[in-house]
Amino acid sequence: MTENELKNLLAAVTPPDEAARAAAHAHWAALAKPLGGLGRLEAMVEDAAALTGDPVPDVSRRAVLVLCADNGVVAQGVSQTDASVTRAVLENLTARRTSVCRMATAAHCDVVPVDMGIAGAPVPGAVDCRIAAGTADFTTGPAMTRAQAVQAIAAGIALVRAQKQSGAQLLATGEMGIGNTTTSSAVASVLLGRPVAEMTGRGAGLSDAGLHRKIDAIERGIARNHSDAADPLGVLAALGGFDIAGLCGVFLGGALERLPIVMDGFISGVAALCAVRLCPAAEKAVFASHVSSEPAAHIVLDALCKKPLITAELHLGEGTGAVASLPLWDMALAVYNGCYSFAEGGITPYTPQC
Repeated sequence: MTENELKNLLAAVTPPDEAARAAAHAHWAALAKPLGGLGRLEAMVEDAAALTGDPVPDVSRRAVLVLCADNGVVAQGVSQTDASVTRAVLENLTARRTSVCRMATAAHCDVVPVDMGIAGAPVPGAVDCRIAAGTADFTTGPAMTRAQAVQAIAAGIALVRAQKQSGAQLLATGEMGIGNTTTSSAVASVLLGRPVAEMTGRGAGLSDAGLHRKIDAIERGIARNHSDAADPLGVLAALGGFDIAGLCGVFLGGALERLPIVMDGFISGVAALCAVRLCPAAEKAVFASHVSSEPAAHIVLDALCKKPLITAELHLGEGTGAVASLPLWDMALAVYNGCYSFAEGGITPYTPQC
């Protein structure tokens, strides 16, 4: 896929179906409970109806896509572990032994590990979307070429299409890649025009010295690449990772295929931000799950105009926060589909008083 082909494809993204949203809102209002009593859960179902065009959304078949990639900036000492850990976690993802795998079992969710580009041979059991054996160190030049960024985005779109063809009705986003909070902070800092120090946290637990190295590496990378917020694809190519670019494609694929995409934490939030900057209409497919304890997580959510369902100081990655929100979808839809109405209960319907 070329840049022009991607641009033309994204022009096909349609606005939300406001008639379906209104029908879902009316259905909530008819149920025998306080108006808006389930708060954000009601808005979530209405948004899903508007996205899918179906006033009765069904998300019983779902999967979490865990995109894995190595990041060249790890060479700058921005993480307490080396890149070999990315591979180790991907191997355990394919064996269904990681945190998100255990949570996904509880949430009746499939796990799809994806190799977007790690060092070494392909990992058996992982979907092969390898762009290269990791990105370059962005302190010395672009992390990837623009063509590679487009290739990774196209891979994310293709993942969504394949999952929809397999029957998935909702996808959660996850990632694994040592150094990817560094790439995420770099991309977010440029796209949002915020100071690097404000957008950068300790990731998996950096010391003060490690945090200083991380901030310094990001500042050098931004200066070296002359990134322009008006060119989100360029920012993604210069400072991002194959995992972020792939997740950007997943959000775009959700908009194209009218499939809800549940955002995890800071990293997938930055990917969603890239998607919305490339195609503002893609916002309709982005569903927030939680606000992570990364310092810039709430800034990214605010930029996307999204409100989290969960505030639990999660920062594990792998899609754990997104999967943790899935039981809330189930409970919201259980009420939506099964609660008795005012009419059925012989109760005078509530009406707005303000």
